[in-house]
Amino acid sequence: MPSGAERGTAEGFTSARATRVMTEACRRADLDGDGANLIRLGENALFRLAAHPVVVRIARSTEYLDSARGEVQVSRWLTREGFPVTRVVDDLEQPVIVDGHPVTFWHLIEESDRKATYGELGAVLRDLHSLSLPDSLRLAPYPVLDRTDRRINAAVDIPEDDRSFLRKRARELRGRVADLLFDSKKGPVHGDAHVQNLMVDRNGQVILIDLERFSHDFPEWDLMVTATEHHSLGWQTREEYDAFVGAYGRDLRAWPGFPTLRAVQEFNMTTWLMQNISESPETAAEYARRISSLRNDDAPRDWNPG
Repeated sequence: MPSGAERGTAEGFTSARATRVMTEACRRADLDGDGANLIRLGENALFRLAAHPVVVRIARSTEYLDSARGEVQVSRWLTREGFPVTRVVDDLEQPVIVDGHPVTFWHLIEESDRKATYGELGAVLRDLHSLSLPDSLRLAPYPVLDRTDRRINAAVDIPEDDRSFLRKRARELRGRVADLLFDSKKGPVHGDAHVQNLMVDRNGQVILIDLERFSHDFPEWDLMVTATEHHSLGWQTREEYDAFVGAYGRDLRAWPGFPTLRAVQEFNMTTWLMQNISESPETAAEYARRISSLRNDDAPRDWNPG
């Protein structure tokens, strides 16, 4: 039997396919791809090259081409600003497209032994949201439910009743989002602002990574992630969340629109996991737990990170 990674996720995005794409992309970039290590296979495939301090990032399809282009542009802009961000390999033209997959190349970040804190996440977001985007950088609005329909349609091994429920919930959420009244100005938004998207290098510098959903929109979309994880899921201690709020200067839970953003975040977390339920019984059980609680807004969210 093939492993979960070999069976792959929806649309045949397997480790074997990703490896072939990585090998060809490295050949075109005049990099040595031999012995590369697959770090992650999820929304993207990430490979660490053995011969160079480089990470190769492979997107699922050309549907993600604009996103890959945006990542490169945002990284270069933030680097010019002196902002601590993951850096693209500058002397390569990218993204390149190999067999329908956009591929980008990034400098390897050598991690320290410690992880970033929630206080550091709040400080990074505060500094990011204070920046002004240059006129040359055209970014789309935050993609609130942009992959929902594709994920629901492509999902395998889920009951049809789940599929119907998720489609109905997506329609409801789009209506609720359209009615929101934000009280902040639009600016740069990371789009997936959780503490795992920070890395601490060996010099102790906290670095922002994963720019795939970087947008021009309201900063509330970035605060939504940690506020929901704390309020709904209890994934942070009170002290950790207070450190986040104290560093940023705002607790999103006090805003009347928070229940809607909380519902969006929970929905996105569930449909993201749904893509990978064939990988293991544990993933399938976690998806079942999440969608069961989504059907009842008052039910406890005893979800596991993953």
